[in-house]
Amino acid sequence: MREELIDIVTREGKPTGKIALKSIIHTKGYYHNTAHIWFYSSDGKILLAQRAASKTICPLLWDVSVAGHVDAGESIEAAAIRETKEELGFDIIAKSLKKIGVFECIQTYDNGIIDNEFHYTFVAKLPVELHTIKFDTHEVAAVKLVSIPEFEALLDNSNKNNHFVASNSNYYKFVLQHIQNQL
Repeated sequence: MREELIDIVTREGKPTGKIALKSIIHTKGYYHNTAHIWFYSSDGKILLAQRAASKTICPLLWDVSVAGHVDAGESIEAAAIRETKEELGFDIIAKSLKKIGVFECIQTYDNGIIDNEFHYTFVAKLPVELHTIKFDTHEVAAVKLVSIPEFEALLDNSNKNNHFVASNSNYYKFVLQHIQNQL
């Protein structure tokens, strides 16, 4: 698998015109963009993806339905569409994405990764049935739909249950509010 080339942005999220390999981005702590898509079902459930065991950051924790780096020269929406196809195996179109915000995520991990990202975050109605999702096992270990009360309970106990990335609690609450607004 070829390593991704990613656009470097400034601390304020502005393009620099420079690109680097993903490994360099994470070693040097360069700011860069990611696309996050949170899918919800028509009956008010949220699609969660369990990160693959092989992931270098937060393996086996449950998180956003789809997330990925924006490739060099790629638009945010194109990255969201591409990442959905790569990770979950189904197609979406740009007009199905509702942008809810851009979130700064500044984290350093014990394995040396310096992750300075801007999460361009979207919500979208899940266009397929759960059983038809063909996820990429290099990225995703499992997928599931959870009700809003179940999501809230898991989140409230994330410091103890090792379910969600506990440091992302405020982000999850913001996303949950926007999903509830869509229902």
